Amino acid sequence: MSFLGFASYYRKHLKDFAIIAKSLYRICDQQTVFEMTQERIQAYEKIRKALTEAPLLLMPDWNIPFKFYIDSCGDGLGAALHQVQIIDDKPTEGPVCYISRQIKPTGARYCASQMECLCLVWALEKVHYYLDGSVFEVITDCNSVKSLLNMNTPNRPMLRWQIAIQEYRGNMTIVHKSGNIHKNADGLCRWELVNTSDNPAYVPLETKPPIPIEGINKTDIGTEFVEEVTESYKQDKNCHILTSLLDKDCKDTSLVNALDEVWKNSYSEGRFHLFDGIIYHRTKHSCVMTLCSRLLINTILHECHDSIYYRHLTENRTLQKVKNCAWWPSWRKETIEYCHTCDRCRNANRSTGKKFGLMIHIQEPKSPWEVVHMDWVTALPPSGDKAYTSCLVIVDRYSKTPILLPCHKDDNAMDTALLLWSRVISHKGLFKNIITDRDLKFTSALWTNIHRFFGTKLSFSTAYHPQTDGLAERMIQTLEDMIRRFCAYGLEFKDSDGFTHDWYTLIPALELAYKTSVHSSTGQTPTTLKKDGIQDFQQTH
Repeated sequence: MSFLGFASYYRKHLKDFAIIAKSLYRICDQQTVFEMTQERIQAYEKIRKALTEAPLLLMPDWNIPFKFYIDSCGDGLGAALHQVQIIDDKPTEGPVCYISRQIKPTGARYCASQMECLCLVWALEKVHYYLDGSVFEVITDCNSVKSLLNMNTPNRPMLRWQIAIQEYRGNMTIVHKSGNIHKNADGLCRWELVNTSDNPAYVPLETKPPIPIEGINKTDIGTEFVEEVTESYKQDKNCHILTSLLDKDCKDTSLVNALDEVWKNSYSEGRFHLFDGIIYHRTKHSCVMTLCSRLLINTILHECHDSIYYRHLTENRTLQKVKNCAWWPSWRKETIEYCHTCDRCRNANRSTGKKFGLMIHIQEPKSPWEVVHMDWVTALPPSGDKAYTSCLVIVDRYSKTPILLPCHKDDNAMDTALLLWSRVISHKGLFKNIITDRDLKFTSALWTNIHRFFGTKLSFSTAYHPQTDGLAERMIQTLEDMIRRFCAYGLEFKDSDGFTHDWYTLIPALELAYKTSVHSSTGQTPTTLKKDGIQDFQQTH
C-alpha cells in the first residue's frame, strides 16, 4: 500500500500508470490472497525503474530553489528532494533524489513532533551537498517543526538539533502540508527494510577487534561552578530579568525595555535559552553559558589563557577557547585586553615586526622663518564672502609667530602651494624646513617637485603621532579657543556697537593679539624675537 501511495503521487509523470499498476492494486483487496506473481513483480520493477530514472528523476539546478519533503513514522524516516524546472516550455515539479532509513531504538522513544524534527536534521545532513548555499523550502505535515528554529525553551535533543540546522537559517523556509496529500515522503518512511540476511540489500557490518585502553578521562563542569553562576544571576539586573522572561515565557515589554542595549538585541534575536537554571547564549556555531559575575569571568579568562592546559596561547587561540566556553557582552574586548596585559606573554613573546627607528631631534633654527610648522583647522562653519571652511596655520619655530590663512577644505595641493607662495613666501622668503603631517596636500608629487626645485626640505611627522608637529597642533587649539569665545552663540551675531563677529573677520585681530602676547616657552612676544617693530597695545584712559 505504501509503495502504491508513493508511486501514485508521481502518476501524472508515469505513462500508463493505471494499466501497469492494475495487478498491484488487486492485492489491496481484502478478498484477494497476497501472492507476488510474475506479472506483479514485472509491474513493480517497471514502476520502480520509472521512479528512479529520467525523465522523472531530474538533474539539480542550483540556480533554482529546492523543495524538500520530509515525513516520519514509528518505522522509519523518509525525505524527497524536488525542484520545479521548465520542461517542454512549462514549469514541472519533479524529484531529484529520495532518501529513507529505519528508525533506531533511541528515536523510537521520541514523540511525534520530536521524531519529525529528527527526520529534518537527518535529511539535511544526508543531502547537504545539494542544499548547502541554496534556497529551499521544507514541507512537512507536522506544525511543530516550524517552531524548531525559534523555540525558546527546548529540551536537550531539541537544543542539539537547533544548533545543527543553524547554518541553514535564512535560506530555509518551513511550511505545513496536510498529511492526506503528503504521500511522497510518507511512503518512503513506511518501507521497513531491516538490515538482516533476509534483506536482498543486506550489507554485513564491519566488525573490528576491540582496542584496549588504559582508562577513560571524563571532564564535567563542577556543581560548585554551576551554583555560583546561578547565584550570580540574582545579583545582576540583566540576568535576573532574562531568567524571568525565559522561565515563564513572559512577553512583558517593560521587562524587555529594562534590559541594556546589548542584552536586548540578543534577546530580540532569540539567542538566549534557559535550561536547568543556566542562561545559554546561542550563535550559529555554538551554544554556551552566559556569565555576569566579574569573579567568574576572570576565572574563565584564567583557565582559557593561563592554565597549564592552554599555556598562554596566542590572542586568536584564546578568543576561540573563550568563545566555546562562555559569553558576556564584552567578552571579545576583555579577552584581547587580558592577553595584551599578560606579563608572562609580554616577557616571553618575540617581536616579529620591523624594529622601530631612532628618534630624531628637530634641529632648532638660528633665525626666524628657517623652520616652520604647518597644519589645517578643518570643519569650520562657512565664513566670509567666499564661504571659507578651513584655515591653514603656519607657525615659525624660532619666534613662535603664527600666520593664519583662511581657505577651503577641498583645496588641492596646487591651491595650497599658490596660497603659501602669494601670502607667505613672497614676504618671508623660502623656508629651509617645513614640518607637517602626512596630509595628501603635502605628500603629492607637486609638493615634492616644488621643494626639489627650491632646495627646501619637507619633513613628515610619524603617522598617528601628532606630538611631532606639536607647535602647529597647540596653535590650532589656541586658535579654536579664541574663536569659540567670540562665536559661541552662532555663526554671526552683533554686539552693542553693531560689529558682526565672524571667525573670518576675527582672524587678523586674533593673529595680532597672539603675536603681541608673551609666549610661555620663550618669555618674550613673537614680535620681539622677530624684530618686526610691532608695538603691543597700550590701553589709554
